[in-house]
Amino acid sequence: MTFDQCAEAYIAAHRAGWRNARHAEAWEKTLATYASPVIGPLPVQAIDTALVMKVLEPIWTVKPETAARLRGRIEAVLDWAKVRGYRTGENPAQWGGHPDHLLPPRRKVAKVEHHAALPPASISAFMADLRQQEGIAARALEFTILTACRTGEVVGARWGEIERANGVWTIPGERMKAGREHRVPLSARALEILELLRREGDFIFPNGRGKPLSNTVLLTFLVKSTGRAGLTVHGFRSSFRDWAAEQTNFPSEVCEAALAHVASNRVIEAYRRTDFFERRRRLMSEWASFCAKPGIKSGDVVQLRG
Repeated sequence: MTFDQCAEAYIAAHRAGWRNARHAEAWEKTLATYASPVIGPLPVQAIDTALVMKVLEPIWTVKPETAARLRGRIEAVLDWAKVRGYRTGENPAQWGGHPDHLLPPRRKVAKVEHHAALPPASISAFMADLRQQEGIAARALEFTILTACRTGEVVGARWGEIERANGVWTIPGERMKAGREHRVPLSARALEILELLRREGDFIFPNGRGKPLSNTVLLTFLVKSTGRAGLTVHGFRSSFRDWAAEQTNFPSEVCEAALAHVASNRVIEAYRRTDFFERRRRLMSEWASFCAKPGIKSGDVVQLRG
């Protein structure tokens, strides 16, 4: 069995367990671009540390994120090959024991860049301007900010997921990053947006062909409407989290649950039996009220004299 044959078999075996087709495409593209030209036609048993380094070294400092993913994928394919009996011995792509002695840690060659976000003090003025914008993209962006959800979760939202009577939006697990169902309490303004958009069709935020908006539509609209190329839609989740931490008394676990974050401590996560829904309902209502406050402009400031 060659490395390419093992990679193809590995992807075929795991494709059904991945959340979307893009994940499989990313695996195929990364391995085909960087690994196949070097080790693709070789017997999987022949692949050693030197060959793995020959694949990784040219891009490790130039494209560190891609290189890190590539190393992990090569490791997974070689582990699969070993379990299936196509190779023996240690895995030369495993970080702890081989590449870590020959390559600098990723954190030292790649600067971590966070999503650009508006400070909480700027949110209300931004939202006031956004409410004046017309079109499906404007309403989708406003709904995204009010719910503190991810772009993909919003653009894929269907009417069947909404319980308007109870003010609940239930996102199925297959559309969530953590792979599990997430209930979102809807504020009065979020429900008002849904009423404004109520129409025939499956998707709440469709394009002109009745399909869901693409993930790039909201970012494109955001940049064009604000003129700030550095902003990202995902950054509003950070704005929400900063506001919740600085201006509310809600516990951290409630705020993290609102963002559908999974606890980093597996023991804590295993014993957690609540999603803090009712407390999150109050949190999201306060967030919507904060977003609706009139923005403070410089012209409103009056100089006081003694």
